[in-house]
Amino acid sequence: MEKNCMGSRRVKVLLSAYACEPGKGSEPGVGWNWVKALSQFAKVWVITRANNRPIIEQALEKEPLPHVHWIYFDLPRWARFWKKGQRGVHLYYYLWQIGAYFIGRRLHREVKFDLVHHVTFVNYWMPSFLALLPVPFIWGPVGGGESAPKTFYRTFSLRGKVYEYVRSLARWLGERDPFVRMTAMKAAVALATTAETAKRLQQLGSRRVEVLSQVALAEEEIARLAAMPTHTGNPFRLLSLGRFLHWKGFHLGLQAFARFVQDFPQSEYWLIGDGPERKSLEQLAKSLGIADKVRFWGALPREEVLKKLAEVDVLVHPSLHDSGGWVCVEAMAAGRPVICLDLGGPALQVTEETGFKIPARSPEQAVEDMARAMLKLAKDSEMCHRMREAARRWVWEHFNWELRGQEIFGIYLKVLVK
Repeated sequence: MEKNCMGSRRVKVLLSAYACEPGKGSEPGVGWNWVKALSQFAKVWVITRANNRPIIEQALEKEPLPHVHWIYFDLPRWARFWKKGQRGVHLYYYLWQIGAYFIGRRLHREVKFDLVHHVTFVNYWMPSFLALLPVPFIWGPVGGGESAPKTFYRTFSLRGKVYEYVRSLARWLGERDPFVRMTAMKAAVALATTAETAKRLQQLGSRRVEVLSQVALAEEEIARLAAMPTHTGNPFRLLSLGRFLHWKGFHLGLQAFARFVQDFPQSEYWLIGDGPERKSLEQLAKSLGIADKVRFWGALPREEVLKKLAEVDVLVHPSLHDSGGWVCVEAMAAGRPVICLDLGGPALQVTEETGFKIPARSPEQAVEDMARAMLKLAKDSEMCHRMREAARRWVWEHFNWELRGQEIFGIYLKVLVK
């Protein structure tokens, strides 16, 4: 049995999960679900932030994880007084990683780990000092190597353009950090969320790089979404869901919908979320003459989001540099075809059988092709049905946390038998 691959005992793994919270999406959800998935096969010691402790212990009362040991760590108050929410988060994370190394080194003397695995942040341009421990180091999946095509910059607000240039500068500086290069070179396996990040990891010196999405769902969540009823009849509804940021591309979705609705007026476009681009998106809907067909629901609790998902036919996710794209997997699990750009994480999740991956050569071309995809789905109910069924199967077979845990454990075995 895999559980006994080290003889009569489980593999002992030290997991670095700065972000780790049950019941959350994005980075915190990634950390928590990796812990759960890997504890099926290994003894896991998790170093995570001390402020995650209350919500973790609350979850453990309902669902104990007997093979997991938790180490909660934060920098002393005097060393973090300047951190407020997301302000200063990257500097704090960098310093936290240094502290985590000294904790990991002490633990290793006591436990004698077989492997060290960094799971969050899912960020390739910041280091993990745990790579310095004298055991095989697994890095990732990490992302962040994706970039919006330059031809789309002219569609961004000034805030958006500044963000993209600052992001590019931060990555450029990160790639020249000797500790980032050390992390890449020390990794026995570096896992990348996308092909774009994989290329950057190779340039940083990683010897063995594999592409593996960090996105997955628990089996009970997949089953819950799969049981969601199919929306039928008019109006034909499209949905976009996420923070209203320039790189999410919702302005492109609105423009595509404006063209589509001319040919299929019995339709609506719903947007759920909030963020700095909301006002400009609302103004764009008015200027396109589609304000009466577009509904901005604002940020909603998850249960309300699922109710809205049950009332729509298609997810539109025109993100320009998304490492993950959880919403695409959730929508497919619910049997909703997805229209996305052929970029980043969503391009690895969506197939020709489960939706449309739109080339991103220019804004005009992308908008036109998205409008055509909307029209095909609206007019061809049989195609919609086939995609719904294929999407549910695809998520169960490829984005299942239980199976993802087995995939990672298979990587562990290959590293350990060398």
